[in-house]
Amino acid sequence: MFVILWEFEVKPGSAPTFERVYGPQGDWVRLFRSDPHYRMTHLLRDTSRPGIYCTMDFWDSEPAYEKFKSTQRPAYQALDQTTAGLTLRERHLGSFLQSEPATPTP
Repeated sequence: MFVILWEFEVKPGSAPTFERVYGPQGDWVRLFRSDPHYRMTHLLRDTSRPGIYCTMDFWDSEPAYEKFKSTQRPAYQALDQTTAGLTLRERHLGSFLQSEPATPTP
């Protein structure tokens, strides 16, 4: 599993719209779901820093994600421009490979 982490500083008053757009049924997830190698997105809200959110996007592999970005470049860029007004800052925190499958604890 390949995971991409982003951190966002959301403009004051924009949190409800941001959560709708970046959440599990939002515009970004709808775009990602057009690719069979996309798995899920988690949206996290920082409890100690108001207006700070992180997203975790899960893909089958880095090559699958890169291919998606290449083939969907116009739609990706258009959505990125549309949603840019919701944030003061966004930062790519990193891209990670899951070392082993997660197993539930008893």
